[in-house]
Amino acid sequence: MSESMPGVAWHISSKSDGSHGMCVEAGPLSDGSGRVAVRHSQRPDDAVIVYTRGEWEAFVGGVKEGEFDFTTA
Repeated sequence: MSESMPGVAWHISSKSDGSHGMCVEAGPLSDGSGRVAVRHSQRPDDAVIVYTRGEWEAFVGGVKEGEFDFTTA
């Protein structure tokens, strides 16, 4: 599913070195709703996931508190 997201100011984390092409981009929707769109940086025309302000704040809060600091095998 491809979604056009005009007016989104996409951002890539400053922690991303960009060398592997496995980055995500996030940006606020321009409609003033507080929603945030997320997409794969190497596939900008593929599916975009849109989160509500509350969902995004819960995710960012979890990241800051280390809830996603799990190891991968």
